[in-house]
Amino acid sequence: MIEMPHSPASRLQQATIIVREAAGLAKYYFERRGTLETETKSGPQDFVSEADKAVETLIRQRLAEAFPGEMVLGEEFGGTATRHCWIIDPIDGTSNFLRGLPLWGISLGYIAEGEPVLGVIALPVLGDYLAGEVGAGVYLNDMPFSRPDHLVDIRLISLGDSVNDDLDQVAEEHLFWRRRGWTVECYHSTSVALAFAAQGRLDGHIQLVTTLWDIAGGAAICRAAGMRVEIGEAPISIRALASHLS
Repeated sequence: MIEMPHSPASRLQQATIIVREAAGLAKYYFERRGTLETETKSGPQDFVSEADKAVETLIRQRLAEAFPGEMVLGEEFGGTATRHCWIIDPIDGTSNFLRGLPLWGISLGYIAEGEPVLGVIALPVLGDYLAGEVGAGVYLNDMPFSRPDHLVDIRLISLGDSVNDDLDQVAEEHLFWRRRGWTVECYHSTSVALAFAAQGRLDGHIQLVTTLWDIAGGAAICRAAGMRVEIGEAPISIRALASHLS
């Protein structure tokens, strides 16, 4: 296991406490989503709301209190990805959030030596809180969790989407799995898909174009759950697959 400046237990526990507090704030905004101010960002269907900004601000404040001086990169307020840093996605699935769908999450990941090693994902409306550290296992709602064996006859995978996708390439990936008898889901939230994969609700998640804040928490949790996780560069991509797909 990669060594980190703080002990793994205290780091994971503190990150979990921070994300639980942030989830409470996000849910407060979710219940008032019709009144929120929103903006578009880099392309169609890519939104940011005042809830995204408020949640990231809270997480940054709590990280500064718990781990003073440590580097932070967040979707809304930026930063620099270094060899050791925290990565925040305050609301992953903002479009779902604004439409009232429950498929959105909060992701906090920690990168050590350039690799995601610790993550916490909250799915506030669904009531699930996942935390995991590579080499130390996964916790679901504060209880130790082991990913269940797959159901052979139910083959289910998710394919992520991005405003920067090559649509022909995405279509080819979709057809690859469909032609082999798989059901392919798309949740428009990488954190939700990776959480579902780590829980065994999916056999895996594939995303051809993504970002560090989308995957840092979920990649660490999936690895901690025993899944094979491959992260590509330029553009960043992820394949998180169950052991029977390795």
